[in-house]
Amino acid sequence: MNKNLKNTLTIGVSILIAGGLMYLVSRSLGGDFVEKTIAVVKKADYFWIGIAAVFGLGAYWIRAIRWNLLLEPMGYKISNSNSLWSLSFGYFLNLGIPRMGEIGRASALQTVEDVPFTESFGTIVTERIIDLCFMLIFLLLALIFNYNALLAFFDLLGKSEHPEAVKDYTLYYFAGFLVVIIGLIFIIFRRKILQLSISKKIIKLLKGIATGLISVFKLKQRIKFILLSFGIWICYFFASYLVIFALPETSSIPLQTGFYILAVGTLGMLVPASGGIGAYHGAMMIGFSALFLSLGNSAVEGKDIGYSYALLSHGLQMVIMIFMGLISIIMLAKNKKKIVRKETIY
Repeated sequence: MNKNLKNTLTIGVSILIAGGLMYLVSRSLGGDFVEKTIAVVKKADYFWIGIAAVFGLGAYWIRAIRWNLLLEPMGYKISNSNSLWSLSFGYFLNLGIPRMGEIGRASALQTVEDVPFTESFGTIVTERIIDLCFMLIFLLLALIFNYNALLAFFDLLGKSEHPEAVKDYTLYYFAGFLVVIIGLIFIIFRRKILQLSISKKIIKLLKGIATGLISVFKLKQRIKFILLSFGIWICYFFASYLVIFALPETSSIPLQTGFYILAVGTLGMLVPASGGIGAYHGAMMIGFSALFLSLGNSAVEGKDIGYSYALLSHGLQMVIMIFMGLISIIMLAKNKKKIVRKETIY
């Protein structure tokens, strides 16, 4: 398949998913979707959004440093800047092709540092496993501090307008996304799969992942690695929590509810939509509806406020991704040229 056609198809599917979810969001809000969006943008307090942005950027930098610690046991000492621009490029790719960021990140690092793709990809898989553990920690904290809200959230996820169709709807929902994910993987790796035997491909990939996983047990600075891991998720927490002060309707939400908000938002971002568009908004609308229900308030009011929060919080994430992504393209190209010049000289 032509490379341009392949990219067009993958991006197109991702955008269709995001567009479909945003359509459901807009339909849920009623006919005044545009008016509500404009009203939220106008009344937001951007001072708090700016502070949240500092924590969002901090998560990028801390993750870049932590990545270097995982690469050190394998004999690679890379610059923090190249690590930062590589992961920024990976996040930027996720805006077009969900889950493509991990591949793009490892490929970008290979162009500016002497790190094989399979080994750096292995460390990224390790990071994802560690992130999953921290996500479970925040889910546990949300369960402890917001037990009723979290139960109401999962309860609302299983409901539809027609109760008798809930089971079938849920089945088709997950089956549909599974088909999309399998299709994307095949489209992306089709050429490599045809060029290499399945056994060679699996062995090569597993070796890289195993090397990355083993790097955790060979860390020279374990305490630093643990502290950096906590630092990343503390930044995530405040990047999401501080946005609530940008809206008068949410400014009284207590700190402990921030665990619930982060957990719900993280679950929403798991849906393979372009940049989490629509999926994050839908998750927050359900999340705030559940939160309001658990407090004895109106679920409809919670849904509207959830959209307002999601618009600002997700918008901030998008601005950071695009800003850092565009800079990363320039910096990676610049650093790649430096490597080419060195190779030419030698």
